[in-house]
Amino acid sequence: MSTGWTWYIIALVVLNIAGCAWLLWWTARRRPNDPKPEETLHTWDGNITEYNKPLPRWWVNLFYITIFFSIGYLFWFGGLGGIPGYSDWSSKREHAWEKAAQDATLEETFKPYAGQSIDQLAKDPEALALGRSIFGNTCAACHGSSGQGAIGYPNLTDNIWHWGGDPDTILQTVLDGREGVMPPWGEVLTETGGPNAVDQTIAYVRALSKPETLAGNAAATAGKALYDGVCIACHGVDGKGNQALGAPDLTDSYWLYGSTDAALRKAIMEGHHGSMPAHRELLGETRVRLVASYVWSLSHPAGAASKANAP
Repeated sequence: MSTGWTWYIIALVVLNIAGCAWLLWWTARRRPNDPKPEETLHTWDGNITEYNKPLPRWWVNLFYITIFFSIGYLFWFGGLGGIPGYSDWSSKREHAWEKAAQDATLEETFKPYAGQSIDQLAKDPEALALGRSIFGNTCAACHGSSGQGAIGYPNLTDNIWHWGGDPDTILQTVLDGREGVMPPWGEVLTETGGPNAVDQTIAYVRALSKPETLAGNAAATAGKALYDGVCIACHGVDGKGNQALGAPDLTDSYWLYGSTDAALRKAIMEGHHGSMPAHRELLGETRVRLVASYVWSLSHPAGAASKANAP
């Protein structure tokens, strides 16, 4: 915090404390002409009176004590801008202490599952229940509470994996994250094949899953040459993709960003950048193994304990 802001806060604190003390003193003192406690200056309807009853001295002293307490609090804990208190306490340090204590407790809870493969953990109902809980707190925001994903967020319950679906690969994905990049190819395709190039490429991509429709399809035939010149490097000759690059299979029925012509046109024209955050530092390796075991179980229910999969 800058020196200017520190002095600004000091001035506010001093004015508030001094103002409270002055107000208490001013309102509590008795003046020579003040009425006695049993006297009144206000009478209504002939017999309704308002008496002058000042606060008891002990009550006023309690207010003074709170003022002195606030001064002691500021001295010990700080609160004057960038000036630390005598104890050198800070909320950041307090949070770090509490987090360390909670992490130690969690470490004991998760210790029995350290180092186990995720397919083995998926057979343990207790481990799977822990993984399901971690998934709900950490992963459900993107992939949904059921793991079925949304536009731009993969469905984890099917057998389609852009980066690979074996246990070690899933674990690696959750530990270190993934960066899936689809470059914008609209300008390149248009310069190469003319104004209809993107639509022709889409036509060929759709024909990849139904090769029998390619014959007699002029747009798809023209799109093949464009595909071979631009898309083949990542998606392969047959459009099956490349899991080493995260390039999706174009021959199945799953489209991460939507299957409409408008969605495909947007993907080719503008590209996409999908990011799966790394969770190694956030959760630690053992908790990642537990949540990865739950993710693996979603697409391998036969090999996982059924107890934790119940809603």
